[in-house]
Amino acid sequence: MFKKILLVLILPVFEKKTGIKVDVVAVGTGAAIEIGKRGDADVVFVHAKEQELKAVEEGWFVNRHDVMYNDFVIIGPQNDPAGIRGAKSAAEAFRKIAQKAYPFVSRGDKSGTHTKELSIWKNTGINPEGNQWYLEVGQGMEKAQRIASEKRAYTLTDRGTWLATKDKDKLEMTIALEGDPALFNQYGVMAVNPVRHSESSGAEKTTHIKYKEALEFINWLISAEGQKVIATFTDKNGNRLFIPNAK
Repeated sequence: MFKKILLVLILPVFEKKTGIKVDVVAVGTGAAIEIGKRGDADVVFVHAKEQELKAVEEGWFVNRHDVMYNDFVIIGPQNDPAGIRGAKSAAEAFRKIAQKAYPFVSRGDKSGTHTKELSIWKNTGINPEGNQWYLEVGQGMEKAQRIASEKRAYTLTDRGTWLATKDKDKLEMTIALEGDPALFNQYGVMAVNPVRHSESSGAEKTTHIKYKEALEFINWLISAEGQKVIATFTDKNGNRLFIPNAK
C-alpha cells in the first residue's frame, strides 16, 4: 500500500523530467511478477528478492536493481499474551505463538510480506497452515493489521505500514519483536525482458514491451535524484518509511 503512495509522490517528478507517463497497477509481489511474466507490464517494483533473482535467472526480467529498504516487525496485543517480547529471533517468536496456539493473521496473498512470513515459518520447522489459530485472510497489509487488532492476534507487517496506520486505524497493537536481521525488507525494480515477448514482423522482430521507457524509469529510480525523492517520504512524525540504497 505505502509503496503505491510513494509512487504517487515520485511519479510526477519522473514524468515531468522525462515526459513518460507511468500507469500503476498495485498488486502484491507474487501477482506483480506473474503479470510481468505474461508481458502485461513493462517494469515491476516489488519486495521479494529471492523470487526476483529467480525470475531474472529464468530470463523473464532484466536490469534488476536494489532501490530501497525498510524492515518487517511482528505486532501483537499490548499485553503480549504469547510472550514473544524478548525473543532472540523472529523464528523463536513464531515458534512461541504456535506452541501457545495464539491467533496469528497471515496475509495469505503471495505478497512480499506473505513470502517473508512463510520463510520464517520454514525456519521454525512448523507448518501453520490448517491450524485453527492460523488465519489466512487474503488481504492487503492495512486490512490484515485491522483484523489482527480486532481478533487480538499477532501478524507480520512492514514498519512503514505500521508507522503510517497505527494511529489512523486506532490499532490496539504494539511492536512485539523487531531488529532480527531476517526481517530486512529489500525492494527492487526490474524490467520485463522484451525478448520474451517479441513477434516477427517481416524480417524484423517487434515487441509491445516499452523496454526503453522501462529502463529510463529504472535508471531514474536508482539515480541520485530518484533516491533523494524516496528519502523524503515520511510519516506525520518525520520517520522515513523507506531508506534508499541503490548502488
